[in-house]
Amino acid sequence: MDFRSRSHPAICVVGAALIDLISYVPRLPGPGETLHGLDFRIGYGGKGANQAVMAARLGARVAMVTRVGRDTFGDGMLENFRNAGVDVTHVAVDPEAPSGVAPIAVEPGGENVIVIVTGANARMTTADVDAARGAIAAADVLVCQLEVPIEVTLAALRAAAESSTATVLNAAPALALPFGAFADVDVVCANESEAATLLGTEIEPGRELEAVRALRDLGPRAAVITLGGRGCALSAEGCTAIEPGKKVDVVDTTGAGDAFVGALACALAGGAPLAAAAARANAVAALSVTRRGTQTSFPTADEVASAPFSEVDESAG
Repeated sequence: MDFRSRSHPAICVVGAALIDLISYVPRLPGPGETLHGLDFRIGYGGKGANQAVMAARLGARVAMVTRVGRDTFGDGMLENFRNAGVDVTHVAVDPEAPSGVAPIAVEPGGENVIVIVTGANARMTTADVDAARGAIAAADVLVCQLEVPIEVTLAALRAAAESSTATVLNAAPALALPFGAFADVDVVCANESEAATLLGTEIEPGRELEAVRALRDLGPRAAVITLGGRGCALSAEGCTAIEPGKKVDVVDTTGAGDAFVGALACALAGGAPLAAAAARANAVAALSVTRRGTQTSFPTADEVASAPFSEVDESAG
């Protein structure tokens, strides 16, 4: 992996942009059940958009490659990107498909369920990647996920490899990927359930290091498995370890994984080694879960620097 050291790193994100429709509920409903909600918010989301905004909030120069609909939601997403300092040169406005949406239910403990309707995101093609080759080549790190058509993600990873741009693939949502999908991936990042899908087996408690090594054996040059409040497991050449999480009071876990990935990419693009980048990402994700919402929960670099964290004590169970 060749992560270039930069004081103001450049990141290109190829992925989905959605509108979050967030309902706060007393508990998550069962099948066929109707609940009265406690509160409702509209926010900006989509894994790609979230990760782009997170990286920009931490000081990176970020370009976004996605599609939105020609509708009110699409107009709002473009404005939100601009307000966050994200370059929208390669955000296409689709004349036919609606903008993507993500209805989310969040219970008081912070757990959530999400339904994604991808809309215009599903109409992305490799032509979108070709049009953005300049932005990909200019980036220190390309970030991709699995919310847009897989051929688009693979084309973006290939374009980055051809330009010697380092790559981070967030393997979310969980999919069984085609053979050779990791050929152009420097770092793959997945949560435990996503990693289990990739590996074809559940990750047993206490075997996280074995699992992250197995994930790296699939072909990426490094692998990270996020473990929620417990931190993350990582594996790269010469280093396989657990980076412990940070102790916080959890309010809402929505977007925490995207906060982690955006922060990880930003730190790597700035030249940090994987373990240091993962520790930074743990801190950013921990701060995000202390606030409601998705992008509204993302902290700035100054907020992360001043946070009085203590690490989770794994020996306490």
